[in-house]
Amino acid sequence: MKEKNGEHPWGDAGQLVLAGLFMVVWVVDSFFIHATTFLASYIPWPIRLIILTAALITALLLLRSAHFVVRQEQRPAQVITSGAFRYVRHPLYLASLLSYAGLIISTASLVSLALLIGIFIFHDFIGSYEESIMEAKFGDAYRSYQAKTGKWIPRF
Repeated sequence: MKEKNGEHPWGDAGQLVLAGLFMVVWVVDSFFIHATTFLASYIPWPIRLIILTAALITALLLLRSAHFVVRQEQRPAQVITSGAFRYVRHPLYLASLLSYAGLIISTASLVSLALLIGIFIFHDFIGSYEESIMEAKFGDAYRSYQAKTGKWIPRF
């Protein structure tokens, strides 16, 4: 498969497959079989709802601030260091991961948490692949950006 516009060739398809798999596993475990949601009885639902809301709002803010890079036909010709990119190098992937985490916490589905670990590994892999492309394209400017900005956790 050929890389497309700075992305891993399996990036989009992998994300779609994993999102579909996550939703099926989360819905089935959380609302039908309840095989691994026993911790939900120990965490009050208002707390779980607050965490879900915070995760989804943060994810939406990240998406809103960073989605312009994938909407454009031509990718930016320089390293983007504004908006959400000021804090993390992969705000769109982080938004996706936060959404999954919020759903997991809302129902305390441990099997979904296990799946999220696999999803994170996939996102980290494609993120590292894309970073190698950015480093080859932008050189020291991107390496400087990497030194100042967290991959997943913001550096303030």
